Amino acid sequence: MCPASPPAPPSECERRALRQRLRAQRLALPAATRVAAAQALLAQVEQIPEFLTDRRIAGYWATAGELPLAALLGGIHARGQTWYLPVVQPGRLLRFAPWHMGAALAPNRYGIPEPACITADLLAATELDVVLLPLLGFDRRGHRLGFGGGYYDRSLAFLRGRREPARPLLVGIAYALQEVPRLEAQAWDVRLDYVATERELIHCMADG
Repeated sequence: MCPASPPAPPSECERRALRQRLRAQRLALPAATRVAAAQALLAQVEQIPEFLTDRRIAGYWATAGELPLAALLGGIHARGQTWYLPVVQPGRLLRFAPWHMGAALAPNRYGIPEPACITADLLAATELDVVLLPLLGFDRRGHRLGFGGGYYDRSLAFLRGRREPARPLLVGIAYALQEVPRLEAQAWDVRLDYVATERELIHCMADG
């Protein structure tokens, strides 16, 4: 008997439908499930040595059902690391501003809170050590499905095409239910080093 062929990657039309389905599934999660997942995520992310030792760690402010990162902040503060949040820039780019619990935030054009900071505080992605990215979908090869805006892909384009971890280390954050069998890599995609869910840490670069 011939082995079964791997599932075909989704077309662009199918990707749009997949975005809608995964977003609806994520939004439908009960509050108690989100809280439990946020706590369980901590154990997965802390398996990454760079997350525990490097100085500049970027995350995101969870919206639209994204997996919250609040449980990570206590350890980051205790270790003397700096936590950064993305700030939308012209040209669909992101820069990153330092933020700590209780510091001022202001909504951006999409209604997502950003640190209230001056331009001099902003860092390019090249200056970060670890970036935690929100995902709509992912596969185990490190391909991600986002909202389609391209902000992270443009901001991290300097990492495109690498075949081993580099700086900053890219860690996708998602619920386990957001995994799909296969995503087709687009020319502009930047591959993840890891995906962390509430259930496991997936090393995407392990097989090259």
